[in-house]
Amino acid sequence: MSKAKKELKIKTKNSDSIDITVPGVKPALGHLHPLTLVRRRIEEIFGQMGFSIVEGPEMETEWYNFDALNIPKNHPARDLWDTFYLASGLLLRTHTSPVQIRYMEKNQPPLRIIAPGRIFRHEATDVSHEFNFHQVEGLMVDKTVSVANFKAIIQEFLKEFFGKDMEIRLRPSYFPFVEPGFEIDMKWEDGWLEMMGAGMVHPNVLKNAGLNPKEWQGFAFGMGMDRLAMIKYKIDDIRLFNSGDLRFLNQF
Repeated sequence: MSKAKKELKIKTKNSDSIDITVPGVKPALGHLHPLTLVRRRIEEIFGQMGFSIVEGPEMETEWYNFDALNIPKNHPARDLWDTFYLASGLLLRTHTSPVQIRYMEKNQPPLRIIAPGRIFRHEATDVSHEFNFHQVEGLMVDKTVSVANFKAIIQEFLKEFFGKDMEIRLRPSYFPFVEPGFEIDMKWEDGWLEMMGAGMVHPNVLKNAGLNPKEWQGFAFGMGMDRLAMIKYKIDDIRLFNSGDLRFLNQF
């Protein structure tokens, strides 16, 4: 028997507080944030449908955040986004749509991508609004992409995400970067929930990204990851996501 083992044996004989046969206490493990869980699931579902995950900078230029998306200077649609402008001349992106422009500039169609990430808007904080929240946008461009393709993909996504068939409807709406544009509602319990905005990519957006709109067409959509998490986990206050409250996080 080694000297160390002899010393340990002597110590355990002389002390009733140490029992080397008792299993050790496992350290407490952390919990994944609900937004992390939702983002991973979104990426998994779209990945199975052939979409690549693409990211981009959170500080953007006006060109990528607005102009390239068919929202030129003095366009009234800029008022829809309460923008944080920085002293450097950049801004905090108000959506992840700039990622789509950057990707199309460097990659030739056919393509299908999603762009998840944080976005920023100068909004008053309440139970359903935050100045820093999370969005995922999608883009598919090919020769014959149609609204029917979009509807099928979104229905499949919602089915996989919520674990059951979900009824959806498309309502006409306006977004500068798509034409036609529409809102997508999902049947939930006894009513309809607005889930995302979408539409067929505007020809000007394709031109700004260096693509010929006579040759290519596609659809784009955007939805809030915070909203998806609130619906899936029945969270009634968006501010809980950034609260740091362990009583909240330990539920996931």
